[in-house]
Amino acid sequence: MNKLFVGIDVSSQNNVSYLMDSDGVKYSSFSVQNNLGGAKLLTEKIVSAMETLKLSDVVIGMESTSIYGNHLVHTLREDGTLGRYQRKIHVLNPKQVSKFKESYPDLPKNDWVDAFVIADCLRFGRIRSEVYMDDYRYEALKTLTRARFYAVQNLAREKQRFANLLFLKCSGLAQSADIKNTSSTVLSLMEEYETVDDLANADLEDLTAFVTAAGRGRFADPENTAKTLQAAARGSYRLPKTINDSVNQAMSVSIATMRSMKEQIKVLEKAIEQQFEIIPNTLTSIPGIGKVYSAGIIAEIGDINRFQSQASVAKYAGLVWTQHQSGNFEAENTRMIKSGNRFLRYYLLEAANSVRGCDPEFQRYYDLKYHEVNKGQHKRALALTARKLVRLVFRLLKDNRLYNRW
Repeated sequence: MNKLFVGIDVSSQNNVSYLMDSDGVKYSSFSVQNNLGGAKLLTEKIVSAMETLKLSDVVIGMESTSIYGNHLVHTLREDGTLGRYQRKIHVLNPKQVSKFKESYPDLPKNDWVDAFVIADCLRFGRIRSEVYMDDYRYEALKTLTRARFYAVQNLAREKQRFANLLFLKCSGLAQSADIKNTSSTVLSLMEEYETVDDLANADLEDLTAFVTAAGRGRFADPENTAKTLQAAARGSYRLPKTINDSVNQAMSVSIATMRSMKEQIKVLEKAIEQQFEIIPNTLTSIPGIGKVYSAGIIAEIGDINRFQSQASVAKYAGLVWTQHQSGNFEAENTRMIKSGNRFLRYYLLEAANSVRGCDPEFQRYYDLKYHEVNKGQHKRALALTARKLVRLVFRLLKDNRLYNRW
């Protein structure tokens, strides 16, 4: 069956399009602005080509380019004039397009060539599936869960920066395994005591009271904790006053940033829970998974019926391992694939880590996988536990039933 293939190279300002028929013959190429007017003009040109060539099927594709193609995809989806035709819309992995382009030696790099390569990639049909255009409720939820993902990543980076500053100011405390570097107690200590000597020489009774208040009663033996802090301070390097003052200023900014980020994450999580209330699901019946992690998984999966099996969900999340085989050799240690939906993978990993603390079966499985190797135990065991969780998630969503471990 003859089709029209439309490759679109998307950028923040313009969308370069290349139209070709099933024989690879160019029909036209042009550039339109990346706005509503440009999208309508693009649609008109596609419809004109369909009428001229007397075709009924059109395949449209573009690379995944952050947010710049989102509006265009939705516009092409909603356009009534294109609705008269059998249309498919694909958002391609840039890596896939790049590999396909390698089959054409010495092609230059520009928007027009890229649009041609995308159209030809569509024509050869070596693409995974049509882009999933899900319910707008999922899109709204996805916006929130992805915002939380980025906020958590930023917080993790800020914690690392603070840990480096902590080593400069109080190296012994940074090296201690008894208290977490970025705990609220440590943050309060760094604000309260200007120098390491101030902490080392503080009155033990006063320090114990401070630890009790800052730790909000979390420490079983506050006095012993205070002694541990002072011992760490006495064994720390000393900084010249000028440098110490600069470190204190940098620490103050880092502490304020972390506290602000934590509040932002709380706001996002509250919004996620509210949006999640209008989406029916059964994942929260799994012990330990919670609304936020369930929402992150649901937002990325969308309608479970678009997946044929739990294996396809795992591949979509990137929780599958490559094969390394040649002749009679089969490698035992292989890596996870680098492609896949990183947001879904993140929420599945976080959910698996939480679930294993509440479900004995998942904890048993995690421990089994942890002790199978001598290095990278946690990372490997958690990935395999998340892979196990995928099977459960798929079954619960597919059958629309609650989890019952028994």
